[in-house]
Amino acid sequence: MKENLILDVMQAMLKHLDNAKLAQLKQVLEQTLTAYDVCRNDGSVKKGDDEDLIEKFISAKRIEGCSEKTLKYYRVTIDTLVSNVGKNVKYIITEDLRKYLTVYQNTHQSSRVTIDNIRRILSSFFSWLEDEDYIIKSPVRRIHKVKTIKNLKDTFSDEDLEKMRDGSNELRDLAMIDLLASTGMRVGEMVLLNKDDINFSERECVVLGKGAKERIVYFDAKAKLHLQRYLNSRTDDNQALFVTLRAPYERITIGGVEHRFREIGNRLNIYKVHPHKFRRTLATVAIDKGMPIEQLQQLLGHQRIDTTLHYAMVKQSNVKAAHRKYIG
Repeated sequence: MKENLILDVMQAMLKHLDNAKLAQLKQVLEQTLTAYDVCRNDGSVKKGDDEDLIEKFISAKRIEGCSEKTLKYYRVTIDTLVSNVGKNVKYIITEDLRKYLTVYQNTHQSSRVTIDNIRRILSSFFSWLEDEDYIIKSPVRRIHKVKTIKNLKDTFSDEDLEKMRDGSNELRDLAMIDLLASTGMRVGEMVLLNKDDINFSERECVVLGKGAKERIVYFDAKAKLHLQRYLNSRTDDNQALFVTLRAPYERITIGGVEHRFREIGNRLNIYKVHPHKFRRTLATVAIDKGMPIEQLQQLLGHQRIDTTLHYAMVKQSNVKAAHRKYIG
C-alpha cells in the first residue's frame, strides 16, 4: 500500500517536476514512510478509474483509424489483464505483467506469437498512459519482444491452382480462386467488393484495405473471363460481387469463403486451402520473378516493407541456383 501511495503522489506531481526531482521525491517519501503503516480508507480498487482510462485509450486508437475489430481485440486483452491481476492499472508493475503472461501462456497453451501480440497491445496501452501523464513509466518497457520461430509458410504450387480450377463445380468458386490468385487481395477486401467496383476494360478494381485505405489491384485475363461468366449467370439483383449459392443470395462472408475453400481442399486432397494462402503465393511468385519489393508492397497494401518480406519467400531451388552461380 505504501508503494501505491508513493505512486499516487508522484503521478500527481508529474506535470510539476522533472525526472530528477521526481526521483528525489520518491526517495524522500520512501524514507519518511518507513516507520508508518499505510492503508486505504475504502480498502478497494477503484474499478471505475480503470474503465474510464481504458475507454479513453480506445477512443484515442479509434481517432488514429483503428478498425472496430482491432479496438475490440484491444479492449478484451486489456480487460482480461486487469481482471486477472486485480490491481488498478496505475499500480501494475513489470513483475505483475511477467507473471500474468507466463500464467496465460501455460493456461491457454498459447504460441509465442499470441503472447507477443498481447505484450504489444499492453505496451501500446501503458505507453499511452505514460504519454498522457497517468503513470510515471510504462511497466512494459522492460518486457522485450518475444522471440518467435519463423516457420516457412506453405504456398500453392501451379499444380494445386490448376487442380482447384479444374475441380471447381461452381462458376463463383472458379471466379474467386482466379481473383484471389491474380490480385493477392485479402479475403476481407474481396467480400466487400460490388459489381460496379470491377473495371473489366482495365482489368483492375479498387479495394478497401486495412485502416480504411483504398488501393488499386489488378487481375489477369483468366480472372476477367471467369468473373464475367459468373456475373452473367446470376439472376439476383444483389450488388455484391460474390453472393451465396442459394436464395436469398446474400453477400458472401469471410467465414463462408473459408468454409468453401476447406471443402474444395478436402475434396481435391490439397493441403490447407484457405484464402490467405493465395496472397502468400502471389507474393512469393512475384519476388521469384523479380518484381521490385516496393511495387509488391504497394500491390499488397502493406504499410511496412518488413511485412511484405515476411509474406514473400524465395524458393529454395532458386537459392541453390544462385549459390552455384555466385559462390559455388
